[in-house]
Amino acid sequence: MTVEIKVCMGSACFAKGNQENLEFIKEYIEEKGLDSEIIIVGALCENKCAEGPRIIVNDIEYTNITKENIKDILDKVIVSK
Repeated sequence: MTVEIKVCMGSACFAKGNQENLEFIKEYIEEKGLDSEIIIVGALCENKCAEGPRIIVNDIEYTNITKENIKDILDKVIVSK
């Protein structure tokens, strides 16, 4: 099963750290050799800026994403798939 990760591309989420989070996700995928199992797509702003930065993994929304908690989220998703 392919995992889809949507990264909010809105300016507020990017200013709050989604640019760094996106780089972390790309590095994570490369290090784990998951290129064929994970798709990264950009998401338009949904006016949930106060909850940002946001990502959506297989239709589950995660808010206030940081470099500290994104690895745990990805590990959980990859193990459970």
